[in-house]
Amino acid sequence: MTVLRQKMIEDMQLRGLSALTQESYVRVVSQLASHYHKSPDQLEEGQLREYFLYLKNIRGVSASTYRVTLCGIKFFYEHTLDRTWHILDLARPAKENKLPVVLSVEEVGRILQCLQKERYRVCLTTIYACGLRLREGARLQVKEIDGERKMVHVCHSKGGKDRYVPLPNVMLEMLRRHWQTHRNREWLFPSLWSNGRLSSVNTNGPMSGCGVQQAFHAALEASGVRKNATVHTLRHSYATHLLEAGVDLHSIQLYLGHASITSTVIYTHLTSAIETQTADKINELLVRLWH
Repeated sequence: MTVLRQKMIEDMQLRGLSALTQESYVRVVSQLASHYHKSPDQLEEGQLREYFLYLKNIRGVSASTYRVTLCGIKFFYEHTLDRTWHILDLARPAKENKLPVVLSVEEVGRILQCLQKERYRVCLTTIYACGLRLREGARLQVKEIDGERKMVHVCHSKGGKDRYVPLPNVMLEMLRRHWQTHRNREWLFPSLWSNGRLSSVNTNGPMSGCGVQQAFHAALEASGVRKNATVHTLRHSYATHLLEAGVDLHSIQLYLGHASITSTVIYTHLTSAIETQTADKINELLVRLWH
């Protein structure tokens, strides 16, 4: 490991960035260096400008990939190298206000029923039933399930925060039955691979998030649901369904682990129940206006 990379990692640790974020930031800076075949501290501001234009116009990377790349490079130059360059602010993309895709309760059920492997079905059902992110669901540990209080303790989630999420009775029983199939002392969804070999019990780590995502996409296609959904769509659907069921926004904010209620308010634009209520109110007003 180079001295420069080590310093960047230490800077990120001091800033309190998660291990996943550190890995992403190091990777994007490494990709920048590989592009120019130079150490990143030898690059000039004009080369960064060219690189961001290359990502946008030539490679056409997704908005999320571009944001991560910009954040990683910006951290490296501003914090590790102590350079303040105008291009790092200029290259910031405009904020998008797209509404997320949401599945109905029936569509969620159709997708989950199409999952062939039990471990994927239980994991994805848990993700929906508790509003978890993919990484949170795949890396759930046995000790994080509080059967007495019917709660899940989500540890070290996005932003390094912990939170508690209600665990439905049906979900608790499903997790208990699933655990009996492997009896791993640490992970609820352990990896089946150990040292390159298929193993029924593996204490080395949790199930791969990529495998969960692939299983979801296969089930989505088999279900006949024609929406551009991902595993994260289950989290959006969970929040929307809670709101439609009458759960207050503040509680949903806590369950999702949002730092600001602003992030949670978006679900008010996605609920069919609220849309119907609004349409009914407008109809009442029009009737009163014209009669």
